[in-house]
Amino acid sequence: MDLLDKLFDIARQRRRKVVLPEGDDARVIAAAVRLVKEGIARPILIGEISAIDEAAGTLGISLDGIECVDARKDARLQDYGAALAETRGSMTPAMATRLTSKPLYFGGMMLRQGDADAMVAGAANPTRRVIEAGLMTVGPADKVGLPSSYFLMVVPDFLGQGARSFVFADCAVNADPNESELADIAIASARSAQALLGETPRVAMLSFSTKGSAQHARIDKVRQALTLVREREPSLKVDGEFQADAALVPDVARKKVKEPSEVAGNANVLIFPDLDSGNIGYKLTQWLGGATAIGPFLQGFAKPISDLSRGASVDDIVTTCAVVLATGDA
Repeated sequence: MDLLDKLFDIARQRRRKVVLPEGDDARVIAAAVRLVKEGIARPILIGEISAIDEAAGTLGISLDGIECVDARKDARLQDYGAALAETRGSMTPAMATRLTSKPLYFGGMMLRQGDADAMVAGAANPTRRVIEAGLMTVGPADKVGLPSSYFLMVVPDFLGQGARSFVFADCAVNADPNESELADIAIASARSAQALLGETPRVAMLSFSTKGSAQHARIDKVRQALTLVREREPSLKVDGEFQADAALVPDVARKKVKEPSEVAGNANVLIFPDLDSGNIGYKLTQWLGGATAIGPFLQGFAKPISDLSRGASVDDIVTTCAVVLATGDA
């Protein structure tokens, strides 16, 4: 797990601010305490102050070093509401202020206005709510219109060459992306891989066909997505359509891929055509291949936002915060 250790070290060096909008959740409070004690981040809890204090008292822990914010009473609420209304033509300042008083939206506005460096939520809210708040406040990343997710997959001994890490996407959010959405996922995943892996992203658009070995409408979608990615990001190393073995194994790639490719047999980012294949793929890699699956993490926002499982443990929350803070550009 050298890569994860490295990401924790980067987070400690930066000690950025992470806003946690579910501040009265005991797991989130315990994670915030860990973030402070281990020097990983400067956490900000959003919630009713008395509820946060009560939960911390029940846990028997101190909130020293943790900023606690009640969105409904914070002095920045009106300014945040006005700033949100400016970018939402159909929303009055009063409407925007009411929306911003909700923790997820207040956290998103803290991020947008530079009062926090990342937001991590989802322990008490469904993923769609986190995505909605992120899109409403910070918006999508440049050249990406669709938030998506990725897993960091650490394979302990890849092809007998030792441990290797990969980015798998989308394995948790978008069920059946169209060609434009699939292109969004590929571009966002390449950016995530660049920040995570410390090496040039080599993006493989996966299918059950390799370079025309089969014909089907599902394959056409992948080919069209590849064309869109190349148009939007001409410098990106991306290729397809590939079967997984042609994307990952040099010997197979030499047999199946006839034209020159910087990706075939050497991919470190795998883009699955739909959520069925993505979810199945990462779990097979995890349980049959012995890989460690870290995530999922959200991607595709203008500023770092990530989601948590509602069953997330304290360790999960701390890890997600560290990875997001280590890889985000905010």
